[in-house]
Amino acid sequence: MTIRSSCDVCFAHSKWCVILLLSLVPSVSQETSAQQAIAVSSKTNRTAVADLKSEHPLDPALRMANASLQNLRENIHDYEAVFVKRCRVDGALPKLQYANVKIRNRKVQAGQTTAPFSVYLNFLAPASVKGREVIWVEGRNNGNMVAHESGLKGMINVNLDPNGYLAMRGQRHPITEIGIENLLVKLIETGSRDRQQGECDVQFFSNAKIRDTACTMLQVVHHEKKDCFDFHIARVYFDQSLNIPIRYESWSWPTTDGGQPVLEEEYTYLNVNLNVGLRDSDFDIANPAYQFR
Repeated sequence: MTIRSSCDVCFAHSKWCVILLLSLVPSVSQETSAQQAIAVSSKTNRTAVADLKSEHPLDPALRMANASLQNLRENIHDYEAVFVKRCRVDGALPKLQYANVKIRNRKVQAGQTTAPFSVYLNFLAPASVKGREVIWVEGRNNGNMVAHESGLKGMINVNLDPNGYLAMRGQRHPITEIGIENLLVKLIETGSRDRQQGECDVQFFSNAKIRDTACTMLQVVHHEKKDCFDFHIARVYFDQSLNIPIRYESWSWPTTDGGQPVLEEEYTYLNVNLNVGLRDSDFDIANPAYQFR
Protein backbone atom coordinates (compact mmCIF):
# COMPACT_ATOMS: atom_id res chain seq x y z
CA MET A 1 0.00 0.00 0.00
CA THR A 2 1.31 3.42 -0.94
CA ILE A 3 -0.32 6.58 0.30
CA ARG A 4 0.32 9.77 -1.64
CA SER A 5 -0.14 13.11 0.04
CA SER A 6 2.05 15.62 1.82
CA CYS A 7 2.91 12.60 3.95
CA ASP A 8 3.96 9.60 1.86
CA VAL A 9 4.04 6.21 3.59
CA CYS A 10 5.52 3.15 1.90
CA PHE A 11 5.30 -0.41 3.18
CA ALA A 12 7.36 -3.10 1.46
CA HIS A 13 7.54 -6.48 3.21
CA SER A 14 9.31 -5.90 6.54
CA LYS A 15 10.81 -2.59 5.44
CA TRP A 16 8.99 0.70 5.49
CA CYS A 17 9.67 4.37 5.32
CA VAL A 18 7.82 7.55 6.07
CA ILE A 19 8.55 10.71 4.12
CA LEU A 20 6.83 13.87 5.23
CA LEU A 21 7.01 16.85 2.91
CA LEU A 22 6.19 20.13 4.61
CA SER A 23 6.59 23.53 3.02
CA LEU A 24 8.45 25.72 5.49
CA VAL A 25 7.10 29.24 5.65
CA PRO A 26 8.66 32.45 6.93
CA SER A 27 8.61 32.42 10.72
CA VAL A 28 8.86 35.45 12.95
CA SER A 29 12.50 35.64 11.89
CA GLN A 30 11.38 35.79 8.23
CA GLU A 31 13.31 32.71 7.14
CA THR A 32 13.05 31.83 3.46
CA SER A 33 10.18 29.59 2.41
CA ALA A 34 11.41 26.16 1.31
CA GLN A 35 10.39 22.53 1.15
CA GLN A 36 12.03 19.89 3.29
CA ALA A 37 11.73 16.08 3.38
CA ILE A 38 11.56 14.45 6.79
CA ALA A 39 12.24 10.71 6.75
CA VAL A 40 11.88 7.74 9.05
CA SER A 41 14.30 5.00 8.02
CA SER A 42 13.46 1.33 7.58
CA LYS A 43 15.29 0.69 10.85
CA THR A 44 12.57 2.42 12.82
CA ASN A 45 11.34 0.31 15.71
CA ARG A 46 7.78 -0.84 15.15
CA THR A 47 5.57 -2.30 17.83
CA ALA A 48 2.32 -3.99 16.88
CA VAL A 49 -0.19 -4.29 19.68
CA ALA A 50 -2.85 -6.27 17.86
CA ASP A 51 -1.38 -9.53 19.19
CA LEU A 52 -1.83 -8.65 22.84
CA LYS A 53 -4.78 -10.85 23.81
CA SER A 54 -5.24 -9.44 27.29
CA GLU A 55 -6.40 -6.04 26.10
CA HIS A 56 -7.89 -4.25 23.14
CA PRO A 57 -5.34 -3.00 20.59
CA LEU A 58 -6.42 0.58 21.30
CA ASP A 59 -5.73 0.36 25.04
CA PRO A 60 -2.00 1.28 24.85
CA ALA A 61 -2.88 4.20 22.58
CA LEU A 62 -5.53 5.40 25.01
CA ARG A 63 -3.09 5.17 27.91
CA MET A 64 -0.57 7.21 25.94
CA ALA A 65 -3.14 9.89 25.09
CA ASN A 66 -4.50 10.05 28.65
CA ALA A 67 -0.99 10.41 30.08
CA SER A 68 -0.25 13.19 27.60
CA LEU A 69 -3.50 14.97 28.48
CA GLN A 70 -2.76 14.76 32.20
CA ASN A 71 0.73 16.15 31.63
CA LEU A 72 -0.64 19.01 29.54
CA ARG A 73 -3.31 19.98 32.06
CA GLU A 74 -0.89 19.87 34.97
CA ASN A 75 2.20 21.42 33.40
CA ILE A 76 1.43 23.34 30.21
CA HIS A 77 -0.21 26.74 30.57
CA ASP A 78 0.32 28.17 27.10
CA TYR A 79 2.38 27.81 23.95
CA GLU A 80 3.35 29.34 20.63
CA ALA A 81 3.86 27.43 17.38
CA VAL A 82 3.60 27.50 13.62
CA PHE A 83 0.29 25.81 12.81
CA VAL A 84 0.09 23.97 9.47
CA LYS A 85 -3.29 22.69 8.32
CA ARG A 86 -5.49 21.58 5.51
CA CYS A 87 -8.71 19.63 5.35
CA ARG A 88 -10.90 18.28 2.61
CA VAL A 89 -14.23 20.11 2.35
CA ASP A 90 -16.90 19.24 -0.23
CA GLY A 91 -14.45 16.87 -1.89
CA ALA A 92 -11.73 19.47 -2.42
CA LEU A 93 -8.33 19.42 -0.69
CA PRO A 94 -6.87 22.95 -0.62
CA LYS A 95 -3.28 24.10 -0.29
CA LEU A 96 -1.61 23.88 3.11
CA GLN A 97 -2.23 26.92 5.29
CA TYR A 98 0.36 28.25 7.73
CA ALA A 99 -0.19 30.52 10.72
CA ASN A 100 1.65 31.66 13.79
CA VAL A 101 -0.52 30.60 16.69
CA LYS A 102 -0.66 31.55 20.36
CA ILE A 103 -2.78 29.41 22.64
CA ARG A 104 -3.50 29.76 26.34
CA ASN A 105 -5.08 26.66 27.85
CA ARG A 106 -8.12 26.87 30.07
CA LYS A 107 -7.22 26.70 33.76
CA VAL A 108 -9.74 25.96 36.50
CA GLN A 109 -9.18 26.21 40.26
CA ALA A 110 -11.80 25.35 42.87
CA GLY A 111 -14.41 25.18 40.14
CA GLN A 112 -13.61 28.66 38.87
CA THR A 113 -12.01 29.46 35.51
CA THR A 114 -8.83 31.38 36.26
CA ALA A 115 -7.66 31.53 32.64
CA PRO A 116 -10.09 31.20 29.71
CA PHE A 117 -9.13 29.21 26.64
CA SER A 118 -7.63 31.83 24.31
CA VAL A 119 -6.46 31.74 20.68
CA TYR A 120 -4.58 34.13 18.40
CA LEU A 121 -3.80 33.30 14.76
CA ASN A 122 -1.70 35.26 12.26
CA PHE A 123 -1.81 33.62 8.83
CA LEU A 124 1.43 33.43 6.85
CA ALA A 125 0.53 31.55 3.67
CA PRO A 126 -0.80 31.02 1.08
CA ALA A 127 -1.21 34.51 -0.38
CA SER A 128 -5.00 34.26 -0.26
CA VAL A 129 -4.95 34.28 3.56
CA LYS A 130 -1.64 35.99 4.34
CA GLY A 131 -2.11 38.81 6.83
CA ARG A 132 -5.38 37.49 8.26
CA GLU A 133 -5.54 37.72 12.06
CA VAL A 134 -8.06 36.01 14.31
CA ILE A 135 -8.66 36.20 18.05
CA TRP A 136 -11.09 34.13 20.07
CA VAL A 137 -11.33 34.06 23.87
CA GLU A 138 -13.68 31.72 25.68
CA GLY A 139 -16.55 33.59 27.32
CA ARG A 140 -15.66 36.95 25.74
CA ASN A 141 -17.16 39.03 22.93
CA ASN A 142 -20.49 37.19 23.20
CA GLY A 143 -18.73 34.00 22.16
CA ASN A 144 -17.67 35.51 18.84
CA MET A 145 -14.24 35.54 17.27
CA VAL A 146 -12.89 38.76 15.80
CA ALA A 147 -11.00 38.70 12.52
CA HIS A 148 -9.69 40.87 9.73
CA GLU A 149 -8.19 40.21 6.31
CA SER A 150 -5.14 41.91 4.83
CA GLY A 151 -5.03 44.92 2.52
CA LEU A 152 -8.16 46.93 1.83
CA LYS A 153 -10.36 44.09 3.07
CA GLY A 154 -8.64 44.43 6.43
CA MET A 155 -9.83 47.97 7.06
CA ILE A 156 -12.51 46.73 9.44
CA ASN A 157 -12.70 44.06 12.12
CA VAL A 158 -15.44 41.49 11.78
CA ASN A 159 -17.13 39.64 14.65
CA LEU A 160 -18.13 36.12 13.63
CA ASP A 161 -19.93 33.22 15.24
CA PRO A 162 -17.23 30.48 15.32
CA ASN A 163 -19.83 27.97 14.13
CA GLY A 164 -21.42 30.26 11.55
CA TYR A 165 -21.23 29.95 7.78
CA LEU A 166 -18.52 32.57 7.22
CA ALA A 167 -16.23 31.31 9.97
CA MET A 168 -16.67 27.67 8.92
CA ARG A 169 -16.22 28.23 5.19
CA GLY A 170 -13.43 25.88 4.11
CA GLN A 171 -13.14 24.41 7.62
CA ARG A 172 -14.06 21.13 9.26
CA HIS A 173 -13.65 22.34 12.82
CA PRO A 174 -14.36 25.71 14.46
CA ILE A 175 -11.63 27.74 16.13
CA THR A 176 -13.07 26.67 19.48
CA GLU A 177 -11.68 23.16 18.78
CA ILE A 178 -8.13 24.21 17.88
CA GLY A 179 -5.16 23.30 20.05
CA ILE A 180 -3.29 20.33 21.41
CA GLU A 181 -5.57 19.81 24.42
CA ASN A 182 -8.63 19.62 22.18
CA LEU A 183 -6.78 17.22 19.88
CA LEU A 184 -6.03 14.91 22.81
CA VAL A 185 -9.61 15.06 24.07
CA LYS A 186 -10.88 14.18 20.58
CA LEU A 187 -8.40 11.31 20.25
CA ILE A 188 -9.50 9.85 23.57
CA GLU A 189 -13.20 10.22 22.74
CA THR A 190 -12.75 8.63 19.32
CA GLY A 191 -10.52 5.82 20.60
CA SER A 192 -12.90 5.00 23.45
CA ARG A 193 -15.82 4.86 21.03
CA ASP A 194 -13.97 2.80 18.41
CA ARG A 195 -12.84 0.39 21.12
CA GLN A 196 -16.46 -0.77 21.36
CA GLN A 197 -16.73 -1.46 17.61
CA GLY A 198 -14.38 -4.41 17.21
CA GLU A 199 -10.78 -4.96 16.24
CA CYS A 200 -8.40 -2.60 14.48
CA ASP A 201 -4.68 -2.57 13.72
CA VAL A 202 -2.61 -0.39 16.05
CA GLN A 203 1.13 0.17 15.67
CA PHE A 204 3.73 2.40 17.29
CA PHE A 205 6.77 3.66 15.38
CA SER A 206 9.32 4.91 17.87
CA ASN A 207 11.82 6.75 15.66
CA ALA A 208 9.60 9.00 13.58
CA LYS A 209 10.55 12.62 12.99
CA ILE A 210 8.79 15.86 12.19
CA ARG A 211 11.61 18.01 10.84
CA ASP A 212 14.27 17.47 13.54
CA THR A 213 11.82 16.60 16.30
CA ALA A 214 11.96 12.99 17.50
CA CYS A 215 8.47 11.54 17.69
CA THR A 216 6.61 8.35 18.44
CA MET A 217 4.09 7.80 15.68
CA LEU A 218 0.84 6.02 16.52
CA GLN A 219 -1.04 4.49 13.60
CA VAL A 220 -4.58 3.13 13.75
CA VAL A 221 -6.14 1.30 10.79
CA HIS A 222 -9.79 0.32 10.41
CA HIS A 223 -9.83 -2.15 7.53
CA GLU A 224 -13.61 -2.49 7.40
CA LYS A 225 -15.54 0.60 6.38
CA LYS A 226 -18.31 1.35 8.87
CA ASP A 227 -20.41 4.44 9.47
CA CYS A 228 -19.24 4.48 13.09
CA PHE A 229 -15.60 5.05 12.08
CA ASP A 230 -14.28 8.52 11.31
CA PHE A 231 -11.31 7.28 9.29
CA HIS A 232 -9.66 4.39 7.51
CA ILE A 233 -6.12 5.33 8.65
CA ALA A 234 -5.07 7.84 11.29
CA ARG A 235 -1.59 8.76 12.46
CA VAL A 236 -0.63 10.82 15.50
CA TYR A 237 2.93 12.00 16.11
CA PHE A 238 3.87 12.51 19.78
CA ASP A 239 6.88 14.72 20.49
CA GLN A 240 9.07 12.47 22.64
CA SER A 241 10.57 15.38 24.56
CA LEU A 242 7.41 17.39 25.21
CA ASN A 243 5.05 14.38 25.54
CA ILE A 244 2.39 16.03 23.39
CA PRO A 245 0.98 15.29 19.91
CA ILE A 246 2.31 17.71 17.29
CA ARG A 247 0.81 16.19 14.15
CA TYR A 248 -2.43 14.43 13.22
CA GLU A 249 -3.35 13.09 9.80
CA SER A 250 -6.22 10.91 8.59
CA TRP A 251 -7.36 9.16 5.42
CA SER A 252 -10.70 7.76 4.33
CA TRP A 253 -11.15 4.51 2.44
CA PRO A 254 -10.25 4.24 -1.27
CA THR A 255 -13.08 5.25 -3.56
CA THR A 256 -12.32 2.43 -6.02
CA ASP A 257 -11.17 -1.17 -5.69
CA GLY A 258 -7.39 -1.19 -5.46
CA GLY A 259 -7.31 2.58 -5.14
CA GLN A 260 -5.37 4.72 -2.71
CA PRO A 261 -6.66 5.95 0.66
CA VAL A 262 -7.89 9.55 0.46
CA LEU A 263 -6.21 12.20 2.60
CA GLU A 264 -8.95 13.99 4.55
CA GLU A 265 -7.14 16.27 6.99
CA GLU A 266 -3.74 17.04 8.48
CA TYR A 267 -2.69 19.37 11.29
CA THR A 268 0.87 20.03 12.47
CA TYR A 269 2.37 22.19 15.21
CA LEU A 270 5.95 23.21 14.35
CA ASN A 271 8.47 25.07 16.49
CA VAL A 272 6.42 24.57 19.66
CA ASN A 273 7.47 26.74 22.61
CA LEU A 274 5.77 25.92 25.91
CA ASN A 275 4.91 28.14 28.86
CA VAL A 276 6.03 31.39 27.27
CA GLY A 277 3.95 33.48 29.67
CA LEU A 278 1.14 34.65 27.39
CA ARG A 279 -0.96 37.47 28.83
CA ASP A 280 -4.40 38.94 28.22
CA SER A 281 -2.76 41.44 25.86
CA ASP A 282 -1.74 38.58 23.57
CA PHE A 283 -5.44 38.01 22.92
CA ASP A 284 -6.52 41.65 22.68
CA ILE A 285 -7.21 43.45 19.39
CA ALA A 286 -5.66 46.57 20.97
CA ASN A 287 -2.23 44.91 21.02
CA PRO A 288 0.00 47.35 19.07
CA ALA A 289 1.90 44.44 17.51
CA TYR A 290 -1.29 43.34 15.73
CA GLN A 291 -3.02 44.88 12.71
CA PHE A 292 -6.58 45.03 14.01
CA ARG A 293 -8.33 48.35 13.39
